[in-house]
Amino acid sequence: MKETSARLLRLLSLLQTPRDWSGAELAERLAVDARTVRRDIEKLRDLGYPVHAVAGVAGYRLGAGAQVPPLLLDDDEAIAVTVGLRTAAGGTIAGIEESSLRALAKLEQVLPARLRHRVAALESATVAVPSGAPRVDPDVLTTLAAVIRDQHRLRFDYRRHDGTETRRTVEPHRLVHTGRHWYLIGWDTDREDWRTYRVDRLTPRIPTGPRFTPREAPELDPAGFVTHGVSTAPYRYQARITLHVPAEVAAERIAPTVGVVEAVDEHSCVLRTGSNSLDELAVYVGLFGFDFVIHEPQALVEHVRELTARLRRAVD
Repeated sequence: MKETSARLLRLLSLLQTPRDWSGAELAERLAVDARTVRRDIEKLRDLGYPVHAVAGVAGYRLGAGAQVPPLLLDDDEAIAVTVGLRTAAGGTIAGIEESSLRALAKLEQVLPARLRHRVAALESATVAVPSGAPRVDPDVLTTLAAVIRDQHRLRFDYRRHDGTETRRTVEPHRLVHTGRHWYLIGWDTDREDWRTYRVDRLTPRIPTGPRFTPREAPELDPAGFVTHGVSTAPYRYQARITLHVPAEVAAERIAPTVGVVEAVDEHSCVLRTGSNSLDELAVYVGLFGFDFVIHEPQALVEHVRELTARLRRAVD
């Protein structure tokens, strides 16, 4: 009986891998014959696990049921889930802290001692700095994820950075998280252009709109599109600056939400960034600690010349 129970747990663990398993593959993994696999599949079904037969390959797949089955995790998976829950408990999605802590308590209760020691060591060595970013309603995120999946148009009220309210209709494409903010990428049907929207500033209107046929995505990848949109496009001054360091070195100093770094060769890269203040741009790039050349805008070139002369007079 003990051997059968252990085999059922092993079978359930295999079926939780997102793929189709043939009866022969399962029999080989479990070191039993095909008849035993079929009997064990029926036992799992009797216990309420929806194991579906896959046509064409004489195989099996675990489907979604009324309840979540016990998740059988290996050591690395258990640590990853534990760390993820700890992060979620103090993250930027409002309302999930308590549920994350409840799930974390359940998981830590059954963690083997060796894994609890590894998790505790990681926790004791880590200090989290509060992001200070606005928190996002998880219901809004799940609504956005659903309309992206189902290809439904989305109507929502949107609060711009100056506080004014607008109403938008978009064909949603992707959600992007920068570490501080959540953004929605979508095709704005009124403006006929790809746009990015801060999720904490939008309120979806329900019901959602009709289905749409997805159009060709922006040339940039979703993360790059958002980075360009929030670091350069919204500002009065858009700068292009060559930095005389490898792109990897520049990326360590420049956050994706501040500017886009593009490698030129192994010794230099181009920074594209923006600001509404020439002083802010001049001071920001001047404090990097490595050489650079400003290409545009010309107003920034002239401003840095004036600032350089003023600083020289101050020390002369």
